[in-house]
Amino acid sequence: MDELRTKYLDAIAAAADEAALEELRVQAVGKKGEVSLKMRELGKMTPEERQVAGPALNALKNEINSALAAKKVALADAALDARLATEWLDVTLPARNRRVGTIHPISQVTEEVTAIFADMGFAVAEGPQIETDWYNFDALNIPGHHPARAEMDTFYTHRAEGDERPPHVLRTHTSPVQIRSMEKTGAPIRIICPGRVYRADYDQTHTPMFHQVEGLALGKDISMANLKWVLEEFFSAFFGTDVKTRFRASHFPFTEPSAEVDIQCSWEGGTVKVGEGDDWLEVLGSGMVHPNVLKAGGIDPDEYQGFAFGMGIDRLAMLKYGIPDLRAFFDSDLRWLRHYGFASLDQPTLHGGLNR
Repeated sequence: MDELRTKYLDAIAAAADEAALEELRVQAVGKKGEVSLKMRELGKMTPEERQVAGPALNALKNEINSALAAKKVALADAALDARLATEWLDVTLPARNRRVGTIHPISQVTEEVTAIFADMGFAVAEGPQIETDWYNFDALNIPGHHPARAEMDTFYTHRAEGDERPPHVLRTHTSPVQIRSMEKTGAPIRIICPGRVYRADYDQTHTPMFHQVEGLALGKDISMANLKWVLEEFFSAFFGTDVKTRFRASHFPFTEPSAEVDIQCSWEGGTVKVGEGDDWLEVLGSGMVHPNVLKAGGIDPDEYQGFAFGMGIDRLAMLKYGIPDLRAFFDSDLRWLRHYGFASLDQPTLHGGLNR
């Protein structure tokens, strides 16, 4: 055993790499290694001989394993030192320029709108983009003969032949979320409903899929005056300047009375400037919620009343950031996204400012 100890400890100390070290391990303590074969001979010895040889062989095996482990660590340290000696990095050099992603203008404006209305006490409500015919039309007091229900304006889902159920639709507005919220929480309520909507239209200012935000406020003493204040506060905060509004009588099935809202602006060289001048630009529809809509949401119209409004998030982005074509929002053109996109730290806060 003394000869084996000397033989293998010297060989381990002289091993040049891990491959040679592994070969020595197999030769010494592997299944057919010299120390392992010696341990098999214990069965042929007398009990007195085993009491002497057994502990000595175990000690030899442990000593060789410890030497192997220590040498392996030493070889790894030597390899690391050699690599570090040949590799170096000048940390004073400037880093390479790396392109980073940008936040889409629609996402940015959605966050801006949410921040402003949250400051006025509005919560955010969401709903499904595939809606039933009832939530999208009937509950909103839209009659069956209304042009909005025609296939030229609305995307209907397919029904199998013989299936007479009313078809589902891709929601044409986020107003169904108002009905679902009234059913869920009742009144009083104060919410905005941002999200994707779908209509069969496509030109410079219309796309088949776009984004809307609608607002709903119900209480026992809410009036059109509250609506006007909320909208003027929103536009002034959003555009960063005092913005006057003008209400024009209109008709929407889900509000009565109804009004289209214009904001003060001026036109200079084909560019619109909000909050100044003598011109007006239509931006949204609004009104007092129709009693039939309140009933559909489970609200007693004799006890509660309120206002609703809806506007396009995409068009707000076009107005504020000077984007001329709505279709470009959805072209996935990296040059466009890099030009109009926002850095991740440009997130809006009321105390930090909402303007770019």
